[in-house]
Amino acid sequence: MFVFVCAGCGATLTAPLSEVALPAHAHQTYGNGTQLPVLMESGTFAVEPEPWGPPWRKWEEIDPDEAEARGIYARVHGLSDAPPGTVVIAPGDIRGTVLIPETAGGYCCGLDASDGPNTACEACGLPVASRIDDCSLWQAVWLAPDAVRRLPVDRTAAAPFSWAELMARGTGTPPYEPLTSWGQPLGSGHRWSWSPQWEAAAGRALAHLLVASGGRPVTVPDGLIAEVFQRALDALLPARPPARRAVLAGPELPAPDPEADILLVPVHPQTGKTWTPDGPAVSAYPVPLPFGVWLWLVAPEPDLPVPTSGVMPEGVLDVDPPLPRPDHLFRADSVVFHHTLVRLPAVRSPWLREVAEYTRSLNF
Repeated sequence: MFVFVCAGCGATLTAPLSEVALPAHAHQTYGNGTQLPVLMESGTFAVEPEPWGPPWRKWEEIDPDEAEARGIYARVHGLSDAPPGTVVIAPGDIRGTVLIPETAGGYCCGLDASDGPNTACEACGLPVASRIDDCSLWQAVWLAPDAVRRLPVDRTAAAPFSWAELMARGTGTPPYEPLTSWGQPLGSGHRWSWSPQWEAAAGRALAHLLVASGGRPVTVPDGLIAEVFQRALDALLPARPPARRAVLAGPELPAPDPEADILLVPVHPQTGKTWTPDGPAVSAYPVPLPFGVWLWLVAPEPDLPVPTSGVMPEGVLDVDPPLPRPDHLFRADSVVFHHTLVRLPAVRSPWLREVAEYTRSLNF
């Protein structure tokens, strides 16, 4: 485990934390006025390897060679000139800091850090972090990499869970959930919607699916997977046969069909590594899914009977109706999709570059 301290005076700024993979929805903006929860689980941190945050430069100001050197292979709105390695934590894990009123950008419903770091070390006043809690943004504190240092507090850190341990301990991420508008108590006036985490996960996976397609149609298994991916795949890919076939694969599943072209596989939530198969399927293209999303696809949780309160006799169970479904078709997050696609070298091919340009400002 680690703590982060102020680079200026050495004051402790966080609780002890363990490193995990950066969530696919880390930079997601969702809806309008939506109240999103905390991004990171308490006691964890993740690192954004790319520069992120102000100052920003427009695409027109960036040399294409510089963009490619940074792993960007197609047009984007702009690139950050901030230092790489920003660390994100849960707001409840910050210690010894105060807000800086002069840089508290945002205020639609909260802070969005658009003016740069808005949180300072209480001991010496050095700007060290950006608190984000505005509407439609995941609540988080982003530690500035040039203003903090990471120190170990446990020399015998536990090894990451094995895939078997994750399967035994893990819980799936439900595909839809109640969302609340800002200013309303959680659970009050909510609407049922597709999970923002699923929309972000699908956006990232869809970019990989297009690369894996090689410009041919792609089919996915029927059911929820098709509901999430097939409509977008059919809209973005040509209909000429033969189609490439994508299947679920991962720990504790039967060996993938050796004739499958594409594997939808889990990403380890601690290490960020993608599961890889053995045997003939090793040559198939692996499409990464967050572990919780993948686990729900593999083993969806049923609607279980729950005890009622009030007039029902003790010990009697009442079966609730199924959870409400969203009132709209699933849409992958187009911003996450584009963010992923432009960072895949295959986007330099003419047909994928055309897709990247077409989808840059679209929802699908």
